[in-house]
Amino acid sequence: MQDQNLFISAKQCLDSCDPDTKAALTHQTVQAWRDGHLSLTESAPPEPIGEPGRPEKPLMVMPRKLPRRKPNSIEGRAVLFHALTHIEFNAINLGLDAVYRFRDMPEDFYSDWLQVADEEASHFTMLRDHLLALGHDYGDFPAHNGLWEMAQKTAHDVMVRMALVPRCLEARGLDVSPGIKAKLQQNGDEEGAALLDIILQDEIGHVAIGNRWFNYLCEQRKLEPMPTFEQLINKYMKGQLRGPFHMDARRAAGFSEEELTYLEGIG
Repeated sequence: MQDQNLFISAKQCLDSCDPDTKAALTHQTVQAWRDGHLSLTESAPPEPIGEPGRPEKPLMVMPRKLPRRKPNSIEGRAVLFHALTHIEFNAINLGLDAVYRFRDMPEDFYSDWLQVADEEASHFTMLRDHLLALGHDYGDFPAHNGLWEMAQKTAHDVMVRMALVPRCLEARGLDVSPGIKAKLQQNGDEEGAALLDIILQDEIGHVAIGNRWFNYLCEQRKLEPMPTFEQLINKYMKGQLRGPFHMDARRAAGFSEEELTYLEGIG
């Protein structure tokens, strides 16, 4: 990746179908960027958003057709960790797509979203290893495509992407983490619970990055963040935000008290 273009490199990662290759290429791209070997010179505009590179399995189904995730058996924990592994696989693509798709942003924007993609790739590997220890692999169960569908809906505007993907969908991971961890501990999966602790701390940082750039873009466009956030939720989320919310984690990620009060009201 010596002296290449960042956007081309991000697209190569995004298009990779093999999960191990995608994770490895992502780590390589991040290191090349940090070493100063990737430029922001635009060679071609981003292509219209389609589907990212992914393996043939898991089969994509509607959420209501997914198997139950009861962690009181090894099979149930495998289903749960498969769902978490799939979320992290999608999150790699979301970070890469933010880098590839949104041009003319400050350099820090690309550093931030490369960091997100890098950490999501590590999360994917950790969770997949735990899934393997439970006797299954990524692709053994069906999954849904909700995260990427929101990426497609927000591909036209970086501000809309920042408002809805990290601040809504990814922030949901902050909310549910304590409950999942408690159930894993109740069922003796201390290793799995420890993985959730590691991921939670990183994800607070990822949501904070979304908050940072949403507020930056609102300031650039002379928009008030809170009413803009409310308008976008009403337009795109259609009542999909549900509580309870992990208020301490959301505060740590930079949500304002006004935003938290609003979320409690609609959740």
